Amino acid sequence: MKILVIKHGALGDILLSLPAMAAIRAAHPRAHITLLTTRPFAPLLAASPWFDAIETDARPKFWNLPALWRLRRQLRGFAMVYDLQTSGRSSGYFTLAGRPPWSGIAKGCAFPDADPARETTHTRERLEGQMRAAGIAGLPAPNLSWLLRADISGFNLPEQFILLVPGAAPHRPEKRWPEQNFAKLAQSLPLPAVIVGGKAEVELARAIPGLNLAGQTDFFELAAITARASLAIGNDTGPMHLAAVLGIPSVVLFSAASDPALTAPRYPDGGWPVILRAPNLRDLPVAQVLASLP
Repeated sequence: MKILVIKHGALGDILLSLPAMAAIRAAHPRAHITLLTTRPFAPLLAASPWFDAIETDARPKFWNLPALWRLRRQLRGFAMVYDLQTSGRSSGYFTLAGRPPWSGIAKGCAFPDADPARETTHTRERLEGQMRAAGIAGLPAPNLSWLLRADISGFNLPEQFILLVPGAAPHRPEKRWPEQNFAKLAQSLPLPAVIVGGKAEVELARAIPGLNLAGQTDFFELAAITARASLAIGNDTGPMHLAAVLGIPSVVLFSAASDPALTAPRYPDGGWPVILRAPNLRDLPVAQVLASLP
């Protein structure tokens, strides 16, 4: 049996979808399962035990006929498709795929997620409802040991530490708690701080006392480092989703730019981290963050 799973990204969306991906594999242990994703996430998900093949979606414009023809070939020949993206674009793939048995929101599909509240439901519960409609009950905590394969001995981590995630997407500065607040926080923590982030966060991380690893890790190294942390504190961004999905106690800082009821990181069993919210994160006091530490 050939099955296709469709999931694009951001990173947080990908990580919130891991329990559904694991549940699909558990429901179809002998199937040949292909994932259609975007190029940045292909290496990550190729390392998982849930897929036999990875296809990258170039997301062509609908006037680009040669690229659409290639996409059509990628979508054809499957006995079942799980559209975990459930966007307007991915729903349009239903017809391009030849209208196979389909789980999603495409009009006329065999296994529709018809929950009228799906647009106001957190991603995890929405995916759980979609899987239920397709005959897969529950989203058990997935085995994520495959994420922790990297050798991190060269980073000289403290024996115990608190992970700080001061960055966010470069085009979303409103999602960042000021780095000077992270600096004050680091000085008051009960354990040393390890600061992580991408290349765009290297400069702001330098202002925070602790071991600065911003811009120095690939994804698998970041996962292995995160799994060693006693606690993670940071903005609403991908690495905080990683901490939560690995079961690390977490405190996540939200501005009015996003709604934690819909997109907050979640623990492997579906539990919620500590959520602190302020319309403008500049107004969130360091003392309030310290008081919230689990």
